[in-house]
Amino acid sequence: MRGPSPLKFFYKGLCSIPTHLNHLLNASIQTRSLKLATQIHTQIITNNYTFLPFLFNNLINFYAKCGCLNQALLLFSITHHHFKTIVTWTSLIAHLSRFNMPLQALSFFNQMRGFGLYPNQFTFSAVLSASAATMMILHGQQLHSLIYKHGFDGNVFVSSALVDMYAKCADMLSAEKVFGQMPERNIVSWNSMIVGFLHNNFYDRAVAVLKDVLREKTVIPNEVGVTSALSACANMGASDSGRQVHGVVVKYGLVPLTTVKNSLMDMYFKCRVFDEGIKMFQCVGDRDVVTWNVLVMGCVQNDKFEEACNHFWVMRREGILPDEASFSTVLHSSSSLAALHQGTAIHDQIIKLGYVKNTRVLGPLITMYAKCGSLVDAYRVFEGIVDHNVISWTAMISAYRLHGCANQVIELFEQMLSEGIQPSHVTFVCVLSAFSHTGRVEEGLAYFNSMKKIYDINPGPEHYACMVDLLGRAGRLYEANRFIESMPMKPTPSVLGALLGACRKYGDLEMGREVAERLFQMEPHNPGNYVLLYNMYTRNGRLEEANDVRRLMGVNGIRKEPGCSWIDVKNMTFVFTSHDRSHSSTGEIYKILEKMEKLMKKKGYVAETELVTNSPDENEERGLWYHSEKLALAFGLLTLPTDSPIRIKKNLRTCDHCHTVMKLASKIFDREIIIRDINRFHHFADGFCSCGDYW
Repeated sequence: MRGPSPLKFFYKGLCSIPTHLNHLLNASIQTRSLKLATQIHTQIITNNYTFLPFLFNNLINFYAKCGCLNQALLLFSITHHHFKTIVTWTSLIAHLSRFNMPLQALSFFNQMRGFGLYPNQFTFSAVLSASAATMMILHGQQLHSLIYKHGFDGNVFVSSALVDMYAKCADMLSAEKVFGQMPERNIVSWNSMIVGFLHNNFYDRAVAVLKDVLREKTVIPNEVGVTSALSACANMGASDSGRQVHGVVVKYGLVPLTTVKNSLMDMYFKCRVFDEGIKMFQCVGDRDVVTWNVLVMGCVQNDKFEEACNHFWVMRREGILPDEASFSTVLHSSSSLAALHQGTAIHDQIIKLGYVKNTRVLGPLITMYAKCGSLVDAYRVFEGIVDHNVISWTAMISAYRLHGCANQVIELFEQMLSEGIQPSHVTFVCVLSAFSHTGRVEEGLAYFNSMKKIYDINPGPEHYACMVDLLGRAGRLYEANRFIESMPMKPTPSVLGALLGACRKYGDLEMGREVAERLFQMEPHNPGNYVLLYNMYTRNGRLEEANDVRRLMGVNGIRKEPGCSWIDVKNMTFVFTSHDRSHSSTGEIYKILEKMEKLMKKKGYVAETELVTNSPDENEERGLWYHSEKLALAFGLLTLPTDSPIRIKKNLRTCDHCHTVMKLASKIFDREIIIRDINRFHHFADGFCSCGDYW
């Protein structure tokens, strides 16, 4: 039978005694009843009980736990320091740390010491947490000295907090030193080391510490340790170690815990043991949104984008509300599929569930529309954002870059800077790429140099690749080569690949051969490098060397990925390969191609057979006309309404011949043609392409 409510006692006047007031205050903390607490606070003031430490501390604690930290701070500030005990100060420092106000917590700690109060082990644990949040190791080192001075260096809780602080400040040497000197260790101490190694990317050490835990007789591993070790295995892609940790999970009865199952799923997915991850998912009884997110992300990580979308909709049918991580992941899947109808359906869910102001969702939404070929919709989403941040700006800048709109990229970047938004390293990749497609070399170099000087961003390999591409496209091959030699890190395949592409464009066979040989060593199974060198030899009439390249491909077992294009018609996807005759409308498709060829030749177009870049086997004009994107174009002309754009996706870079044909077709048939190849979108209209023939 339920007893009378605390509020009833309050109104009967039974709580004029301090202990009764304290009882009521404890009850209000449990119920989070701000109204009741305010009434109790009034009674405390009326009865002049504010000098009683236990009531004062409880009031501070209540306001903070109810999220009214400002009220707690106000009460603290108007109360005389004689009534503030070490418990009061420690409680407030802990709450400030939890509210992500670490600098204020450290300030209060210093004020406390100024009033002559000595910190205890709980105070040090609380203030070390605040120090860790600042990631300023100097604060932590000063606290470490105080801990030693006050004799708490042997306390297991304080030492564990010290280990955690050093780990979060990326000083694992000091963390290990403190851990090694601990006279006593508990599971929190061990977990601090495991988590510290994980967060500092020492994944093998994290797993090794868990193994050390298993040798200890006084501690038993818990979910924090095993989930962290599983994350370390996942990041290493070490499925064998992950299976060993799985064995530990089973041995210590941690399997029923949802967080552990989610971590097991994540580990198997990231280690590309997809079927095991699915088995773990099927074992989870009470699936929350985190479980579903791990599944959908697992599909994405294993390039199963269609399955990712399907699982998202199953989650919705089961009544689970998606969060921002759910939307971000499934939008990525839609982008990878270039499935506009799927993306718009997800957009409907974003609107329905009230995520239209969440930039973590709207950034991927902009990217989805851009990658699905709808730049207009991408910009419409961008325009609707009220409070822009670097994520939304970068998403829109990247969208323009993807569609070959280099001038708009630079304009939007300048606008972003004028609004005081600091660019990220991703933003600079987009901008530098845009400069390479406009030929504005000096401006590109100036922006590259500004990365470190103005924005304190160290250029990465992707930025150097953009600069090599910029110089190479401008024909400054030797300057590009010198730029590579000046890099502070070893050039990556993307950097050398940009130079090889420039060598092909400008016919520098000697430099191209040297670069290609370096690439053969770095990525011996990438067919693109062989094809580029083969084409350079054939263009220069050196057929014997070209055949040597083909033989080398055969010896290394390298096969060129076949060109493949697909087009969506009435929510169905139709796939075409080169010379494809498997479609039911093959006869009509090839008639359209013949008609197209005749119309273009009347316009004076002559195919340049030496521009065959996608396969060293195709070197005749007839073969050029049967590339997969041309077949998809012909099918689109047959089936899509005349006022609808023809959207085609291709798995390789579109060749020069296809690019020229698409331009002419857009003029002859008065159609908008949008092709997404492996690099970017090409918008063809009225005989022109958005890339300005510079791709």
